[in-house]
Amino acid sequence: MEVQVTEFPACGSVCHSMNSPTQAACMPALDEPFRIMRPGRQTIPLVFASPHSGQQYPDQLFIDARLDPLALRRSEDSFVDELFGAAPNLGAPLISANFPRVWCDVNREAWELDPGMFAEPLPPWVNSASPRVQAGLGTLARIVTGGENIYRRKLSFAEAEARIRSCWEPYHTALAALIAETRALFGYCLLIDCHSMPAHPAHLANPPHFVLGDAHGTACTPRATRLVEESLLGLGYKVRRNDPYAGGFVTRHYGRPREAAHALQIEVARSLYMDEARIERLPGFGPLRRDMTGLMEGLARVDWQFLHPSA
Repeated sequence: MEVQVTEFPACGSVCHSMNSPTQAACMPALDEPFRIMRPGRQTIPLVFASPHSGQQYPDQLFIDARLDPLALRRSEDSFVDELFGAAPNLGAPLISANFPRVWCDVNREAWELDPGMFAEPLPPWVNSASPRVQAGLGTLARIVTGGENIYRRKLSFAEAEARIRSCWEPYHTALAALIAETRALFGYCLLIDCHSMPAHPAHLANPPHFVLGDAHGTACTPRATRLVEESLLGLGYKVRRNDPYAGGFVTRHYGRPREAAHALQIEVARSLYMDEARIERLPGFGPLRRDMTGLMEGLARVDWQFLHPSA
């Protein structure tokens, strides 16, 4: 199937593409905050998204960060866009952020900001009290995975606004358009939001390979969640629902089953495919990518009419 790749201009920061954990290759300005890979013709009512796999790091982040590039990358869902990269060949679009999560997190509300990160008071309409902000993981994160503080200085609100306007807003405009196009074409849509999860604490018995988050059944019809769950179990993986990840902003915002829009978050264990310390693919990457292609092939054969609220 012919695949069309579209990149959209918005950001204007000089950036580096993190092709290795310790070296950055010089790249042109980050003027494409995301890319969309489309099938020549969309044949299934699914949209795939990888919001946290971006690897183009603005130089300003390296200037302001007290952490080295490898530490900054530990917040990435590294290589997840590649794991689900066959989606367009199977009839579904795939949208991926090019900017990293540590620069701007599109799985948050637009204005979840930590007042302690800024040199001046924030506007009163900013959401500064959400659990994500309190944990240091707002739209602009204060910490990376592992808990280390990112910045060596206070930011200005203008800097936050620039990132949100140039990265968060274009990404969500495009994602909403893909969902709307899919609903117009089929009458319903299932968004699959793809993420990775770090190693679980050693004391956690029988950790899962995958966690499916449907906001406890409110963002996606249970039948669709069960279908994906059974497919993963059939491939030999251990699967949990909503524990410890029930779905972030994307799942809860776009998952509106009564409006024929469903959203399901997939978290895949990084230990299956990558060295978390070095951020490198392991030999298991290839087999896992083949399994994810097999999962999507199975989903492409499903009769999805049950996604319509009248079904």
